[in-house]
Amino acid sequence: MTRSHRTRRTAGAGAAAVLALSACSASGPDASAPAESGGQGITGTVTVFAAASLKESFTTLGERFEKENPGTGVTFSFGGSDGLAAGINNGAPADVFAAASTRTMKLVTDEGHTAGSPSTFVRNRLEIATVPGNPHAIDSLEDLAASGLKVVLCDGTVPCGAAARTALAAGGIELEPVSYEQDVKSALTKVELKEADAAVVYRTDVQAAGDKVEGVEFPESAEAVNDYPIARLENAPNPLAAKAFVALVKSPEGQEVLGGAGFLKP
Repeated sequence: MTRSHRTRRTAGAGAAAVLALSACSASGPDASAPAESGGQGITGTVTVFAAASLKESFTTLGERFEKENPGTGVTFSFGGSDGLAAGINNGAPADVFAAASTRTMKLVTDEGHTAGSPSTFVRNRLEIATVPGNPHAIDSLEDLAASGLKVVLCDGTVPCGAAARTALAAGGIELEPVSYEQDVKSALTKVELKEADAAVVYRTDVQAAGDKVEGVEFPESAEAVNDYPIARLENAPNPLAAKAFVALVKSPEGQEVLGGAGFLKP
């Protein structure tokens, strides 16, 4: 019987919580086998650490993985990529890492914790998220610097924050946000709850939020497009299931799900 699907969020500062995660050992087919050929001996739990912006699409792919591989379960820890990387480097038992930037993946590869070279599977770019109706008539990145406007950014240590800083620098814009958030979902939530007037987040998160926010594109985002790399981890408790999950993400089926969420092709 397929194990129930579980989703966990981990904030960028939550490395200690990450260490509590565990996964079961299993055996399965070679990574070159297509994900659709499930049921070839893949069993147990595969634990995936993934950037917060991947939550919706990876949750969908996790459910498909379980359906295609009866007897498996997928456990996710979503959060800021830097916090997830810190957890992995501190020994958290995980099978797969999907980061929102090559810089945060490098934190793990530099410590020798990836099996082989990570590969970019999607790209993402920024948008401004405003409260519905855009009552402050925000039409550009420069508008965020208006006096009295409550703007939220991701912390500069996480990919969405680093990308926002790059975009602001490209436009020669300086602003003081009311808060820095540890992952992109936390920044978006501030706008959804109307605790902020706007946030600089990924276009995929604006799309996932539906009518809870309104998206505003800006040209400087072209200067801050993030590559998303994925890798199986060297000490993965369930390495063959990890290979199969990575294969699903990179397969045409996986790319269709990610493209539908607004991600760009690598």
